[in-house]
Amino acid sequence: MNARLRSLCLAAGLLALAPAGHAQAPSGGTAPGAERLFAEHCAQCHGTDRLGGTGPALIPETLARLKPHDTAGVIAQGRLQTQMPGFAERLTPPEIEALAAYVRRPLEAAPHWSMDAIAASRVVNRAAETLPQRPVYAADPLNLFIVVEAGDSHVTILDGDRFEPIARFPSRFALHGGPKFTPDGRFVFFASRDGWVTKYDLYALDVVAEVRAGINTRNLAVSADGSVVMVGNYLPHGIVILSAEDLTPIKVIEAKDRSGKASSRVSAVYQAAPRNSFVVALKDIPELWEISWLEKPPPVYSGLVHSYESGMVEGLAEPGRFPIRRIALSQPVDDFFFDPGYRNLLGSARDGGKSVVVNLDVGREIATIAMPGLPHLGAGITWMRDGRRLMASPNLKEGVVSVIDTGSWTLVERIPTLGPGFFLRSHENTSFAWVDNGFSRAKDALQIIDKRTLEVVRTLRPSPGQMASHVEFSRDGRHALVSIAEQDGALVVLDSESFAEIKRLPMRKPSGKYNVHNKISRSEGTSH
Repeated sequence: MNARLRSLCLAAGLLALAPAGHAQAPSGGTAPGAERLFAEHCAQCHGTDRLGGTGPALIPETLARLKPHDTAGVIAQGRLQTQMPGFAERLTPPEIEALAAYVRRPLEAAPHWSMDAIAASRVVNRAAETLPQRPVYAADPLNLFIVVEAGDSHVTILDGDRFEPIARFPSRFALHGGPKFTPDGRFVFFASRDGWVTKYDLYALDVVAEVRAGINTRNLAVSADGSVVMVGNYLPHGIVILSAEDLTPIKVIEAKDRSGKASSRVSAVYQAAPRNSFVVALKDIPELWEISWLEKPPPVYSGLVHSYESGMVEGLAEPGRFPIRRIALSQPVDDFFFDPGYRNLLGSARDGGKSVVVNLDVGREIATIAMPGLPHLGAGITWMRDGRRLMASPNLKEGVVSVIDTGSWTLVERIPTLGPGFFLRSHENTSFAWVDNGFSRAKDALQIIDKRTLEVVRTLRPSPGQMASHVEFSRDGRHALVSIAEQDGALVVLDSESFAEIKRLPMRKPSGKYNVHNKISRSEGTSH
């Protein structure tokens, strides 16, 4: 068994419903003997410090979505389609309850994951010289779909012309944040909730390398030149920069404010291709960071500068590669969306009642837009209408799609939907945008919005009673692929104009699918 298969034990159990976040400690502490039980039954996979090994970290920050009373059930029964066994026949109910309380108890010290630990976790499966020069299949490599099947922790590579799988492989557990691609579309990178980064070759259809970049990871981004990968972490607080070639760690940057006193979780990292930079959102600090990936980055001055005229600069530039340009905000932003020129950024404010527009050139907020609820800006799209560039976003708390004019940064329309949703998708070659209602009783409904009239013109239910989510279009925009996000779910292919069903492929809770060409070309109808 190779190193990758041995380490896939992390696909085990308790993290199945657990994203990053902070949870409160259970009242009353834990029963005596819980530490002994953990050491005897759990530490081999999950680490003696509960920070994970071949299995995921078992701490409150990684168990936020798993309700306390469900924790004992997972310990007792295990979890299907993973290597997490059940312990009901080996432990008594009080012992199981004691273990459940123990793994939800906060650690005495904040978790630490050093550069040395990152480097020691790295596994290279394929040396560069062993990779093929061209794809090992006949399909168009730019019209592939990368389908994440959360139900059994697998990824399917789908031919986007014939809609037939050409490969399927086991993934790390709880992939999150969407896969990211090198600029030529050959390599794709995945991040899992518990910190693992996987590099996969879409020519060889094989895993190239893996590394654990953190304990609890939010997402990753790949530089537009394909040279480096940036990983944003909830735990430890900070970002990790990796070589895109073999995932060798290059630098770890702690997420602290300008004074160095306050620390923050990293809520999002995205690449801004025209700017040759990454932009980082901090969940707990009112700052936005811009970090150049260039070997010789433009100077960043942390102190006062009297004159920026050539030869007259009096301040001292941040030394070394990856200097942090800090942009002060009125309050932290959790998620954001770039305009097509990457000059401006629309960020969702924590209170959920408004969003702020930040001009990245001048480095300050320039507008505020009232957006009640919680807009999911990372799932936003843009299109041209009557000579104006519009941006639209679904809402995680309200049944509405907000439409913004990116020229004036004003709210144009609030389009009512059947309920809160997560994704909004379209394509340059279609007049329609598709939105889900996944956080409502109408979770089985997709609504079609006419981008010209800004009205809902149709409601589709591909599988009545089952959640329909995450639409992605084929390279030419002729077909829309919809996830039936159930354990025994499906990928449904629809004609994007007639809405007729073309094909249905059984899949295990397909949580998302991503077209290579649409991603690397920064299609206006999908997220980047």
